[in-house]
Amino acid sequence: MAFPKIGNLAPAFQLPNQRGEPVVLRDFRDRKAVVLYFYPKAMTPGCTTQACGLRDSRQAFAELDTVVLGISPDPVPRLARFADRDSLEFDLLSDADHQIAERYGAWGLKKFMGREFMGILRTTFIIGRDGRLRHIMDKVKTKSHHQDVLDWLREHAV
Repeated sequence: MAFPKIGNLAPAFQLPNQRGEPVVLRDFRDRKAVVLYFYPKAMTPGCTTQACGLRDSRQAFAELDTVVLGISPDPVPRLARFADRDSLEFDLLSDADHQIAERYGAWGLKKFMGREFMGILRTTFIIGRDGRLRHIMDKVKTKSHHQDVLDWLREHAV
């Protein structure tokens, strides 16, 4: 599946967060830029590193008037445990049937230890205040993800 096109409106969604509350993408339009990142599984080492880097950069994202949303196929209770365990103060969204991941092109064939399977492709989308896709990061490094996103945001007005 292909990624949505830069400049187009980001695919709309409503998903439950770690508290079971609905989060709707369009609610951020004209208010905040959005960093929407897809990650494979809560509480795994790489996903924890990535999430904690974003958590620790909370003030920098706030200064850039940007909200961070994480999406995985994990159920709400697992997301709640992840958020509590690592003091994650941004919304983690449950895409249990991976429909939103598919719409964003972030669901596909993966290979791990000689095995092939379908899963989340670690990808980040930067969405401008106007609701349009501004940038797609499909070569995400979990350790530097937060800084890579901040660097891009600082270089481009969204």
